[in-house]
Amino acid sequence: MKPEDFFNKPESPSKSEKIKVLANDGLAKAGVEQLENAGFEVISTKVAQEQLAEYINSKNIQVLLVRSATTVDNKLIDSCKNLKLIGRGGVGLDNIAVEYAESKGIKVINTPQAASGSVAELVFAHLFSGVRKLFDANRNMPLEGESRFKELKKSYSAGIELRGKTLGIIGFGRIGREVAKIALGLGMKVIASDKEVGEVKITLEFYNHQSIEIPIKTEPVEELIKHSDFITLHVPAQTKPLIGEKELDAMKPGVGIINTARGGVIDEVALLEAIEEGKVSFSGLDTFEAEPRPAIKLLMNEKLSLSPHIGASTLEAQERIGIELAQQIISHFKK
Repeated sequence: MKPEDFFNKPESPSKSEKIKVLANDGLAKAGVEQLENAGFEVISTKVAQEQLAEYINSKNIQVLLVRSATTVDNKLIDSCKNLKLIGRGGVGLDNIAVEYAESKGIKVINTPQAASGSVAELVFAHLFSGVRKLFDANRNMPLEGESRFKELKKSYSAGIELRGKTLGIIGFGRIGREVAKIALGLGMKVIASDKEVGEVKITLEFYNHQSIEIPIKTEPVEELIKHSDFITLHVPAQTKPLIGEKELDAMKPGVGIINTARGGVIDEVALLEAIEEGKVSFSGLDTFEAEPRPAIKLLMNEKLSLSPHIGASTLEAQERIGIELAQQIISHFKK
């Protein structure tokens, strides 16, 4: 697309003009259809961060939808006087200046429920991969599977089962509770820590419409890390790591750690040291301190199961996110 086609003269809104929605990081087809059927115009053009304000103003965009790839800071908000609503596909709002936007009369929405199940399943993808060393086997089998099959088989022969082990969940909101459901279904013991939550009843629902409730009391992080065979984090962005050298030292030998929450909640340097010392047997990371360029030492470590921030990236979650965003937008403007 040519720059001259990208930025036209600002369009003067009229009463009959459709409200324009810029889905800068994409929006599922189901969400687009709902919005269009309700009379909105949806633009799915991906606009670079540095060109975003000019594009929003030139196209008279009133609704901006983003995921983690786009940042909505004070400067962008000040530059875009026509913005009425900012939507975040997913749970976290750390890439949006929420309080500042709301102080300017801009509504901010997100989709806290839509991706919980998808993130929870990725936790167990990393857990299963870690306890059976699949992430390492997948690297070595293409290279040495033909010539060193027996040696590789022996090197991966010390896998362990999840059943009967203790899973510690730090952060017991929607995602943490979805993780607990899967863990309980696998026969794991679940303990949790959350300063805002006391006791939670986890409901396990089965295919034949039967269900059971299992109460889980939360406990301090300091206690959880001492008793967990595996630890998974589900907390918002933090100003400093929740898990650092001190916390790692207090964990059980051979612990496995999963982070699908936010980069920076684990001290990556301390984590690598704990892996090298044998304190941590493996770690599964979906988020990193330096995105989109994670530290090379992480990428090259053979005891790390890695994914590029894809916790919510399932077709089902994206459809739910699109529908939930569309419903909230329609409700807001059709009051």
